[in-house]
Formats: sequence, C-alpha cells, structure tokens
Amino acid sequence: MFPSFWKRSLSLVAVPLLGGLSNASLLETLCAFSTELVSAFSGETDAAPFFQRGNFRSLIRKIQVLSVMVDALREAAFLQVDPTVFLCLKELYLFLYRAKLLLDYVKGSSKLWLLFRNYAISGHFHDLNQEISILLDIFPLQECQLPVDVKEQVELLRKHSRKSRLIVDSHEYLLKLKLYDFLKEFEEGRIPHSNDLHSFFVEKLMIRDVRSCRVEIEFLEKQIVDHNGDIDPMNSILNGFVALTRYSRYLLFRFEDEEGELRCWNKQTKKCLISKEISETFTSIPKDFCCPISLEMMTDPVVVSTGQTYDRESISRWMEEGHCTCPKTGQMLVHTRLVPNRTLRNLILLWCMGKGISYVPVENVDSSSESAVAASRKKAATEATKATVCLLVEQLANGTPRAKTVAALEIRLLAKTRKESRACIGEAGAFPPLKMLLTSLDAVAQENSITAMLNLSLDKKNTSRIMDMEGCLGAIVEVLKFGRTPEARENAAATLFSLSTVHEIKKQIAEEQGAIEALAGLLRNGTPRGQKDAVTALYNLSTHTEICARMINSGAITVLVDALRDEDVCEEAAGALALLVRQPIGAEAVGNEERAVSGLIEMIRCGTPRGKENAVAALLELCRGGGPATIEKVVNAPSLAGLLQSLLFTGTKRARRYAAALGRVFQRSENVFVVRYTTIPGGNSTAARDAMPVSISVPVL
Repeated sequence: MFPSFWKRSLSLVAVPLLGGLSNASLLETLCAFSTELVSAFSGETDAAPFFQRGNFRSLIRKIQVLSVMVDALREAAFLQVDPTVFLCLKELYLFLYRAKLLLDYVKGSSKLWLLFRNYAISGHFHDLNQEISILLDIFPLQECQLPVDVKEQVELLRKHSRKSRLIVDSHEYLLKLKLYDFLKEFEEGRIPHSNDLHSFFVEKLMIRDVRSCRVEIEFLEKQIVDHNGDIDPMNSILNGFVALTRYSRYLLFRFEDEEGELRCWNKQTKKCLISKEISETFTSIPKDFCCPISLEMMTDPVVVSTGQTYDRESISRWMEEGHCTCPKTGQMLVHTRLVPNRTLRNLILLWCMGKGISYVPVENVDSSSESAVAASRKKAATEATKATVCLLVEQLANGTPRAKTVAALEIRLLAKTRKESRACIGEAGAFPPLKMLLTSLDAVAQENSITAMLNLSLDKKNTSRIMDMEGCLGAIVEVLKFGRTPEARENAAATLFSLSTVHEIKKQIAEEQGAIEALAGLLRNGTPRGQKDAVTALYNLSTHTEICARMINSGAITVLVDALRDEDVCEEAAGALALLVRQPIGAEAVGNEERAVSGLIEMIRCGTPRGKENAVAALLELCRGGGPATIEKVVNAPSLAGLLQSLLFTGTKRARRYAAALGRVFQRSENVFVVRYTTIPGGNSTAARDAMPVSISVPVL
C-alpha cells in the first residue's frame, strides 16, 4: 500500500481483473503492459526526472529485464498450468502496476517537491526493489523453457535485487539542506543574498524562467491543500517553500518579459560545476535512522509512551495538531512526555562521521522550544512573504506599465491565499498604487487591481485603509460603471459588498455619486455573475435604515422588483425588498410598482424555501406600511390564500410565522378569506418583525 502523502496525487488507471484470465491471456496482458512501460519511460532522453534519476533509471532497467522474460515466455508458448507460476505472474503484474504509479508520480512532480520528499520517495523505490527480490526468489525459473541468455539476465537481476539498499543521492541531500538554510535565514530576519538564490534556483535546480517558478509554486500549493490534515504535518514547511520560491521569482526574473530576462541571466550565469565527489557519491541511510513520520534522518530521536522512536520535531507537530495516538502503531498515548533516545542519536552521529556527512544533534529541548519550532517555520514563510510584498509594491508604484500589471496580478493572487498575506500587503502600502491602476487604460491592469482590492478588503484593517484613502471609493464606483471588462465591473460590485459588511460604511457607499445607480444598472443588464454580485451588494446596503430614499431615487427598487422573475437573483432581491418596505416610503414605493405583488406571490409559489420566506415577509411588511390600497391589492391577489395555507404547513419556521401574521392582516381587513392561524404547526401568536438573513459569501478571486 502506498502512503497517503502521494497516492491521492496519482491519476489511477483502471486495473484489469486477473481472476478469470487464462495463462495465455495473462502472458499477453503482461507482455503488452511491460512493453508499454519500457517504451513510455525509456524511449525519451528526458524521461528521467530532474531528481531521483538513479532510482528512476534503475527501476526502468529492472522492468526491461522482466519484459524480456515475459516476452520469452510468450514466444515459448509457455502454457504450463502450474499454480505457483500463475500466482507469480499475477504478482508480477501487480508489481508492474505499482511501479507505473511511482514512475508517473515522480515524473509528474515538481523539483522542490521531489527534493522535499527525497528520503520518502527513495524509500518507495527501495520497497519495489525488495518486491522484485522476493518475487524472483519464489519464481520457478528453472521449470520455464527460456533461452539461456534470458535466464542469465534474470539471475543477475535476482542477485542484484538481493543486495539492493536504500539509495539517497548525496547531492540531492546537500541541496535539501541548502533549501532549509534559506528558510532559516528568513526565520532569523535575514534575507538571503540574491547571488545565493540565483546559484540555487537557476544553476542547480535549473529553474530559469517565470513559467518554471509558477509551475513549482502551483504544485506546492496543491500539495498544501491536498495534504491538509494528513498524517504528515508538513504544511508549515511547504508554505515556507512557496514563499521562498515566490520571492526568488521576483528577485531573479523581475517583472518584464521572461524570455528577455532569461537571456540576460544566461549571459551572467557561470557554468555550474558539481564536484565528482558529490556527483558520484550515494549514501545509503539505514532505515532505523529515519523517522517513521517524515522518513528523514532523525536529528533528535525521542521515544513516546508506546516505545516507538520519532524525530522530536515531527512527533511534536503531530501532537500539536491534537492527535493522541502513536502514528506507527495507532495505540493511545498514555502521556505526551518525549524521552530522548540518546543511544540511537549517538549511533547516527557515529555513522554520519564515518560517511563524512554533516550532522548536528539537537540537545535536550523543553516543551516551550518544541512549540517554537512550528512558530519559526511559520515565521520563515511570513518573512519571505513580506520581502516579496516589498518587491511587488515597489514595482507597483515605480515600475514600467507591464511591471505594474504583473505586480497587481501577483498581489491579487497573494491576497487570495492567506489572511496573513492580506494583512502584510495592506501594511506595505499597496493601496495607493492599486488605486492609480483602477483608472488604467490597460484592461488587464484594471481587472487585476480591482480584484486585488476585493481580496484585500476581506481584512477589516484593509477595509478601513480603502475607505480612508481619498478618492478610492469613487474610483471603485467608476470601475463598476465603466470597467473595461465584465469581470472588472463584477469584481467592483463584489468589492462594494465586501466593504458594506461594516455597518458604518454602508451610508458612505450609498452617498457616493452613482454607486447605487451603477449597482442597479449591473443588476439589470449585467452577466449572471455580475447580477449576483450587484444584488448581494444592494441587499447588504438595504439593511441600513437611512438608505431607503437613495434606493428609491436611484431607481433601484424598480430593478429589484424586476429581478424577482430571475431565478438566479430572486431570493436576494426579495430579501432586499423585505428590508426596504419596513419604512413607510419604501412600502409606498414598492406598492406603486405594478409587478411587485405578483412577483412576490409567484416566488411563494415557485421559489426556494428561503426565497419563499423572504417573499412572504415582504408582503407582510408591505401590508403593514403600504396603506389600505396596498392591503387591498395583496388581499385580493388570486391564489394567495391557497399559497399561504400551503406555506403554513410546509414553509420554514420563519415563513410559517410570517404567513400567520399575514393571515391576521387578512382577518382584520374583513375579507372573505380568513386564515385560521391558531392551528398552525409551530406557529407563533406574535408577528415577527425579524430581518430576513440571506447567506451570502464574498468571492476571493
């Protein structure tokens, strides 16, 4: 079974069922599958990944020998009905399938991920080598009619597999240490030198352009999402890698055309020479020296209550996440005390000294310093992000037009990921240059800047920064009215909604020249997503009691009434109307709309449960504040009586309460229809005048 840290990343191919296959069919399947593997992974010169090349190519060579053996069995028409042979062939197929999964995974992984999981992935290759050894030990080779040269090849493979050891490339090990050194520099508040970063990323990892950096960042971010809550608590390290790579991308390749920058760097790049000693030396690390969690060599081995040994850093993170079991055995931990395993630590130290490997054992660490480990890892990512933001803001303010566009895009993406990033960007002074880009003639720059504003506004301090900046709200409204792309106008509406989540800001937005008119216009004529953004913003503004007159004068009420017939936005439109009709002028304005009552009734008939709740609440408030003429219009509406009776038994709790209250309005009007509201299941004798909550989320783009 493959560990969870990578098996979910694989695209599993369908495995043919082998139970009903004859010997001949099984041989044909094996032959086709092994030939496919060999051609797929050894036919191209660049088939081997950047890292794990030795293990990768070694496994391919073993598969080639097995493919020759299977092909020889097929050509010899080997149809012997021998249960042992048949079972061995089945196991061989399963081995080839697992090998394909591992080869595909390694080939499809990013360089930094392969470096980060160096020991673990090497362990998977070693496990497959052991499978080959066991399989060939039990395979009745002498009973098979194979050519002599084929038998000799298989015998050599058997002997070689018996001697296989866990192989870890020491060059990759040193690169991994260097990667951690960069994080340590950020943890200590120092920024790595640009020459060191250039040497590491460009010369050694061959990450030479913007696109390569983007691939690395996106792959690592996907791992962070996929492995959230997994056994291996490594997300703090991965966040540090992402922040480091993002910083290096801007420091090394800047903000201009990546091809031009690549040519510039190539002129300055010195040829990277790796010493023969490093390139040809491989280190086989004993399994007992590796932590069962991280699969890396332990620097501070400790024993838990179940008797298992782990690296202190890994098991501490495991416990800090709330786990109370032993990761290896699954047993409950009697206590959380960690006992240093000094004997094993000394053995690791002696082994490293004999191999010439740098090893600095960690002395006894108390519980306070254990928690500081996770904090320092988080600090490295935070400090790297701050350094990146400084580069972005500087280019946003003083760079070329293209550099400003790229910087706005990256701030948009950074603000999307983590709340710490949003706070950091706001503190770095990104809003003034972003505001300037809102009026840019470049459609891409405008769209990126308004979307960055939207994502940044999710931080409450950033909301204050936006509102305190002179002219910023007006610039957002201008994008809403005259944005160069539909996406820009949509995101401007979403930004106004996000800002209006602070009650004190709602009146400022409503009083901004053309803001409500622009939202109403987007609701009337925008794209489906634009209409959704506009109606949610209008709903949120409607919760402020002093905005009703502005809504009426801007024509927004007419647009909200028309929106009742649009199934995508009718629920929020009804909620906004229910809030507006609480005020006499709002009730009068809605009552004067010819399609208001019919639209709300139709929504009670066909809307969602929350939509029906909002619609009946709007009708109730309309009757209370709209005067006798409005009450008569509502009471005499055809089919409303039957809909209310149905709602009394099938609606939400609030809908039933509103329907009961509306029934009492009917009773007082001495109309023919009298609702017997005293028998309402779950009814309430007191009419509720609650606000109708509509669940709306702010998009992060």
